[in-house]
Amino acid sequence: MDLQLTGKTAVVTGGSKGIGLAVVRTLIDEGMRVVTGSRTITPGLKETGAVPLTVDLTTAEGPAELIDGALHELGAIDLLVNNVGVGDTDDFAKGALLNLLELPDDAWEHTFDLHFYSALRVSRAALPSLVERRGTIINVSSVGARALAAGPADYNVSKAALSALTKVIAEQFGPRGVRAITVSPGPVSTGVWVDPDGFVARLAEAQGVSHESFVEQAMSGLGVTTGRMSTPEEVARLIAFLASPNNITGNEYLVDGGMIKNA
Repeated sequence: MDLQLTGKTAVVTGGSKGIGLAVVRTLIDEGMRVVTGSRTITPGLKETGAVPLTVDLTTAEGPAELIDGALHELGAIDLLVNNVGVGDTDDFAKGALLNLLELPDDAWEHTFDLHFYSALRVSRAALPSLVERRGTIINVSSVGARALAAGPADYNVSKAALSALTKVIAEQFGPRGVRAITVSPGPVSTGVWVDPDGFVARLAEAQGVSHESFVEQAMSGLGVTTGRMSTPEEVARLIAFLASPNNITGNEYLVDGGMIKNA
């Protein structure tokens, strides 16, 4: 199936690993030219052929630096994928291990800088070009935005804000040709779930159970109908389809193996 993406341009945030890296690879396979921004440039990212820019998107100036660099490399932007997230495992774990009385303001601020304000600021910087090209913004949120009790509280709330931002962009800029869509993964076989020193492994250790047993219990407890995690490639293929010419905007698409039961 030809997605009609050949020759178009994309910016992907957090493209060094996990879902972001899978998105970069998929878009390049579809013939797109891709710039990605992250704090590190991994060997896997170097191999993709994307243009990697080192930038800290949690800072006020980082998003504009990324878009300026992308416009210099690409000339214009057809697609923005706001994917950056999770960050340091210890920071991520705090939201799951501490309650509202214990989780300090600076933890909330850091989480919102990473997951919400980075997307807001990158989107604002890219919108003039996206309006000109009648482009698309795809925000990678999380099922945690709906299942707020399942996972780090600050992360889930920031993702709920990101999902709401999609609606705002779609309404405000749809008449000018820009589409905005949310993709919300459930459990995905990235480092968060599978790395021996990742977030889920840390939780397993804190509860005194094996990593494997904890994952099995978590998948069952979360109600994942398929009984397995999604892969980064499955999320990336959906993103590529949504980036192709169509009339979809303002919607949310779940890649969660049936975890969220309500419509």
